[in-house]
Amino acid sequence: MPMEKVKRYRCKYCNYIYSPLRGEPHRGTPAGTAFEDLPEDYVCPVCGATGKGQIGKWGFELWEPTRYVCKICGYVYDNRRGEPLRGYPKGTAFEDLPEDYVCPICGMDPQITSFHGPVGKAQFEPILDV
Repeated sequence: MPMEKVKRYRCKYCNYIYSPLRGEPHRGTPAGTAFEDLPEDYVCPVCGATGKGQIGKWGFELWEPTRYVCKICGYVYDNRRGEPLRGYPKGTAFEDLPEDYVCPICGMDPQITSFHGPVGKAQFEPILDV
């Protein structure tokens, strides 16, 4: 699933993020399942488990992240800041970075890349800003 087409949804009550990139395999929803394709009786897994009630699809809103963290080293890419010294001006969305983008911290370290492989866009995950 191309990253620019990913639509994530955030529960307005507990901030749980549903992402089709991961789905909810533990609940029988495979990766690649769009939010719109979830069953009508879908219930937020966090709210339902913590006693906040049966928060359904109606309790979610479209969520577009603006910051992403490298899972290897913790570097944060922020759309608002960009990386001007590397040619990505302020306001450059993470999704608009080239596919060969690498983490400017650990992606440039030969020891890390020899152990983890190329540290590119796939090693970043969105940060919830509330």
